[in-house]
Amino acid sequence: MDTVGVWSLVRFAHVTGAALWVGGQLALSLVILPLARHLLAPEAKDRYTAAAGRRFGMLTGTVFLPVQLATGWAMAWHKGVTWASLAEPGYGRTLATKLALFALVMLAAAAHGIAHAKGRADLARALAVVSLVVSLGIVFLATALPAT
Repeated sequence: MDTVGVWSLVRFAHVTGAALWVGGQLALSLVILPLARHLLAPEAKDRYTAAAGRRFGMLTGTVFLPVQLATGWAMAWHKGVTWASLAEPGYGRTLATKLALFALVMLAAAAHGIAHAKGRADLARALAVVSLVVSLGIVFLATALPAT
């Protein structure tokens, strides 16, 4: 495989991972959880939604996050990004903002899991919304970055 093909594959893995992460959040928030609340008895709903959240969290930690970190780092390296270039207008600042938002999403997602485990449903729901909205912001910023 030539160099262009390799970088196309890296970019494909990065975009696919992001689509699955954000799409999973949207599917959980807009389809799965509302249906569970509407169709299941309270005890069954609680068990089901907790299991769905644990499964999504497990996939995030074992698949989505490692793929995003590895492919994101590889594309930045390929593009010649340095710490100093993250402060430069255009690509650098856009990428720096995307990285900062990614860190915020990871913190919100972790806090969501903690809040849910401690039975703080309102806080967990608010953190899930923050994570989803900021994830959409990351996708928006990603569309402003040129392909590597």
